[in-house]
Amino acid sequence: MSTIAIISGSPNATSRLNGIIDYARKEIESLGHTTNTITVVSLPADDLVHARFGSASIVEANRIVEEADAVIIASPVYKASYTGVLKAYIDLLPQKGLEGKLVAPLFIGGTLAHLLSIDYSLKPVLSSMGARHFVRGVYATDELVTRIQDGSVETKFELGADLQGRLQETVKELDAELRMRAAFNK
Repeated sequence: MSTIAIISGSPNATSRLNGIIDYARKEIESLGHTTNTITVVSLPADDLVHARFGSASIVEANRIVEEADAVIIASPVYKASYTGVLKAYIDLLPQKGLEGKLVAPLFIGGTLAHLLSIDYSLKPVLSSMGARHFVRGVYATDELVTRIQDGSVETKFELGADLQGRLQETVKELDAELRMRAAFNK
């Protein structure tokens, strides 16, 4: 099966975005695909800020993207765009680092007013890096993801039925495209 890199651009360890990522990851893995997650905020800040292309952490993160058949780019929306920490990492990817990859954007924001942030802020940058094949993205608002406080160390989330359905459709489309590519390449 295929390998999907998930790039999380959230600067917050308890972000509702994590609930979306976890749900998508489980759906993808249930179809037999492998996932590798890059949590950008976990990369050394000095490497990101000083654009250290050759640092071991950046080289490893870029290897994960290079070896992936598809890339999910996930971010909360701040001021009508993806996060600065995600941008700092995207700037360290090779110029054509997304060429030939399927891309699925997953965004979450406080309001529907930023629904087009995927199309107007993310896709142009990714297109300049060779991304040509996008599956339907998912934009969710905060109220569709609830944090569950059950006393455990790990933050858990509950997603609304509509959001679950949209994520399932995105994963199905990603799976179908990956299977079609695999059959074509045999």
